[in-house]
Amino acid sequence: MRKLIYHIATTLDNYISHEDGSVEGFLGEGEHVDDYLESLKAYDTVLMGKVTYEFGYQYGVQPGQPSPVYSHMKHYIFSKTLRFGAEAHEQVKIIDKNEVEFVKELKKAPGTDIYLCGGGTFGGFLFDNELIDELIIKLNPVVFGSGIRVFGKSTKAVNLSLISSKAYNNGVLLLTYKIDYK
Repeated sequence: MRKLIYHIATTLDNYISHEDGSVEGFLGEGEHVDDYLESLKAYDTVLMGKVTYEFGYQYGVQPGQPSPVYSHMKHYIFSKTLRFGAEAHEQVKIIDKNEVEFVKELKKAPGTDIYLCGGGTFGGFLFDNELIDELIIKLNPVVFGSGIRVFGKSTKAVNLSLISSKAYNNGVLLLTYKIDYK
């Protein structure tokens, strides 16, 4: 079965962005970014919520089109309101109902592990439904004080098992955990 891996940058105080969705303060250059981009080659599918998909517009993503960074991946955008119409690329599909069952079936389908890009609300929904298998946290040496949390408003408690860790010279830590929902 394919694993769903939430691969996300965070602050030391557990935020993936500021309240307004901006990410100023995260380190945008360095070996950790090169490693991240290289790791994306291992995925053939990306899941994200509407806000995360639309966040890409400021970086050149066109509505209904795949992100250039994930151009080799099938995109599933989870949203009750987003619509593309005829301009939607065949690699981009909106999921607007039966989300839990869809993800369960997707995990059973042939393919590589599945990349969960974000965001916090969607990540929290998948986490609460025990669908995320692993976390890859790019822990940045910064504190935002407030913002959007890794798992949104989820209050679910779980244990994590460290799979691997890597420290970069710029202070970023790459931490990979298995989630134990039991």
